[in-house]
Amino acid sequence: MIGVNVKSEVKSLKKVLLHRPGRELMNLTPGTLAELLFDDIPFLQIAQEEHDFFAKTLTDNGVEVVYLESLMAEVLDQYPDLRKQFLEQYIKEAGIHTEFYQNIIYNYLDNNFKSNKELVLKTIEGINLSELNTPKNTSLVDLVSDASKMVIAPTPNLYFTRDPFAMIGTGVSLNKMFSITRCRETIYGEYIFKYHLDFNAVPQYYSRYNPFHIEGGDILNLSEEIVAIGISQRTEPDAIDQIAKNIFSSSSPIKTILAFNIPNSRAFMHLDTVFTQIDHDKFTVHNGILGLLTVFEITSDNKEGIHIKEVDGELKDILSKYLGHPVELIPCAGEDRIAAEREQWNDGSNTLCISPGTVIVYDRNNITNDLLRKHGLTVLEVRSCELSRGRGGPRCMSMPIWRED
Repeated sequence: MIGVNVKSEVKSLKKVLLHRPGRELMNLTPGTLAELLFDDIPFLQIAQEEHDFFAKTLTDNGVEVVYLESLMAEVLDQYPDLRKQFLEQYIKEAGIHTEFYQNIIYNYLDNNFKSNKELVLKTIEGINLSELNTPKNTSLVDLVSDASKMVIAPTPNLYFTRDPFAMIGTGVSLNKMFSITRCRETIYGEYIFKYHLDFNAVPQYYSRYNPFHIEGGDILNLSEEIVAIGISQRTEPDAIDQIAKNIFSSSSPIKTILAFNIPNSRAFMHLDTVFTQIDHDKFTVHNGILGLLTVFEITSDNKEGIHIKEVDGELKDILSKYLGHPVELIPCAGEDRIAAEREQWNDGSNTLCISPGTVIVYDRNNITNDLLRKHGLTVLEVRSCELSRGRGGPRCMSMPIWRED
């Protein structure tokens, strides 16, 4: 399968992109949790075991799993001259502005990691001051800094591959991330979608160099012609305006973008934390946002701009209208308000549909999972004690590359 093809949230998933959490989690500390967007420190060994179980669940159900770190390494293997360009870009985007440190870090990475796969993993892990051979009598920074200082911070959120870029039909959005700590994650997507032989012909609907934030957790492919995008804590309306113009001016068959304005909070950080499609006619939803949603229809004005109008009505009726058939909303944890808040926090609404009516979920959300079974869904549970500490579920941890039409 060359290129990408994702025109649905529910049709049979054939190929998916993951990142196996690595030593970047070992560079989380209590003092950096807030900065790095974590609420707690996962135990790496168990997190990897849980992630491997997640990947096996996918492959056992006929899904090809590819890893972001492997694709990036393949780019550097295919084009050896890019290694220097990649390292220089990575160092600058990591905030290393002095030529002195740029040279030291470049030489450290280039000389100590001959394998491109090891190099890519190291750039994700981050770099500690103690790893660098710096002359102490020429740098005041070195003399006054703690030996455990991170010269380049880790990117521990990268196992949530849904966010740095998003497939939209046969194209891709290379996203501008909301948090500075996640901006470097999109470097890998830039190289993969510009150079990798499997993906370099994929049209790009958004650039990581645009000024406005947008993240993949806010983008849902409802059909070949309809995309839903959340206006959220991490996606700005300006970005949706821009991506809509880019899509409508391309050869994409997408005719309508529905913009969902959701509350701006960490609990509802993306649209897919409160709302996901799990079958042709079924959605999970967090009851807490139903009365707070405003929906806008965005269409082309048949020139070079867009036309926007607010859509009145209940969410269920709006979805039924645009999809052309009745839909059912299944509330996270049912009517139990306390359980709903708890299970939504643990991504009870963040389901990954791998075929119509078959979903992968976290095992910890037992009330929601039982409710899904009662509605006739096939529920595949994966372990989540450590992975869930990063505040993301199975959908967050996966970027579909190919779904059957």
